[in-house]
Amino acid sequence: MIPWLDLHTPFPDVSRALTATDEAPGLLAAGADLSPRRLLDAYRHGIFPWFSEGQPILWWSTDPRMVLMTENFKVSDSLQKAIRKVERSAASDGRWQLRFDGNFEAVMRACAAPRKDGPGTWISEEIVAGYTGLHKLGYAHSSELWLDGELVGGAYGVSIGRMFYGESMFARVSDGSKIALAQLVRFLKERGVAMIDCQQETRHLASLGAAPISRKQFLDHLRLAITAPQITDWHAAPGA
Repeated sequence: MIPWLDLHTPFPDVSRALTATDEAPGLLAAGADLSPRRLLDAYRHGIFPWFSEGQPILWWSTDPRMVLMTENFKVSDSLQKAIRKVERSAASDGRWQLRFDGNFEAVMRACAAPRKDGPGTWISEEIVAGYTGLHKLGYAHSSELWLDGELVGGAYGVSIGRMFYGESMFARVSDGSKIALAQLVRFLKERGVAMIDCQQETRHLASLGAAPISRKQFLDHLRLAITAPQITDWHAAPGA
């Protein structure tokens, strides 16, 4: 059994999350809400929400934890070529542009849209409301790729101190999400962010350089990273 949280119940210690021998490894608790206060408390303790439409809010702390060290981000030759094309255009005709926080909610909704290989993601209206609330407080940000004034690729996540928690990406053009991610990784690396939380292991993330580490390793890094000064120059940062 996992604990049920009301609006005022604190999270249990992450050591109480279900283990690999259980049906839902990493599941820690259910209930509560997605208010900015609750979300920030969750991320500061290495906990994240993940649930499907019709389910209660489910809170997770996976072990192992998939992370991308910014120094290990892999850029293929083809991706590097695409990035250079975008950068040249941004500096000349302006057809392609890279931005941060140009339209955070639009990035979230694009991430939630149905994919070619299946239905939409787990990003519900409740999730959109919760993270746009964090965005308004300066804790959630989007990295975006635009073409002729249209949003065609992006990624978003949560930023606390010098820790970034990646949430989702989308692409409407080839390599659109990877180009937005590359911009994000470069920006974070330049500001001393060593780790991006990817939460759960996938082959796609592994191909970009992400790798699993133990929950203890993740939490040890997290405790230090979240005490660092908050990144505040997202809007002032150059997009390319």
